[in-house]
Amino acid sequence: MNLFISKIVSSILQIILFAIIPFIWWFITARKKQSFPQWIGLKKMKWNKNVFIAVASITVAFMFLGMLTLYMLKDVEIATSEFAGLGLPAIPAIVIYATFNTALPEEILFRGFLLKRIQNKFGFGVANVVQALIFGFVHGVMFFGVVGVVKALIVIIFTGVVAWLMGYINEKKCEGSIIPSWIIHTISNIFAGICAAFSLI
Repeated sequence: MNLFISKIVSSILQIILFAIIPFIWWFITARKKQSFPQWIGLKKMKWNKNVFIAVASITVAFMFLGMLTLYMLKDVEIATSEFAGLGLPAIPAIVIYATFNTALPEEILFRGFLLKRIQNKFGFGVANVVQALIFGFVHGVMFFGVVGVVKALIVIIFTGVVAWLMGYINEKKCEGSIIPSWIIHTISNIFAGICAAFSLI
């Protein structure tokens, strides 16, 4: 129960931390034009067969690459290590962690803010590559000193590719909504948490 409560508290703090710069930017530049959720892409989108297949495919790819990454980093302390060996009781905390502690704040910052703002200046192609590179780098840089350059670069490439795919589906298939990437990110992180909780890798 303590882990569950701590995940709720840290999720609130994480969302505030990741959303504060986007919120200030919106407040200064766009508050008279549209609401903050609309501005970052936290809005409804139309589901159809193609979107569903794309979301499912990217989710599977993310989970597969995540599994490879977890295997590669199995002796290293990572975000899901706190769930290691806890089994079924950890599931509620894992769901909160995956949905609100990592996926939502990161989607707000990377696909909701960075991608959209850079896209307005330089177009989608440049913006999607930039947000993917930053996303990959942020997820891999912490491992340079722990697992070495090669493995850290693999983490950067894996997470960068998935970030590019999530940016693509949001902007090109779902009218700029970050809901698809939030779903993909959440499911993948739940999977990683479950792998840790049940010592699957």
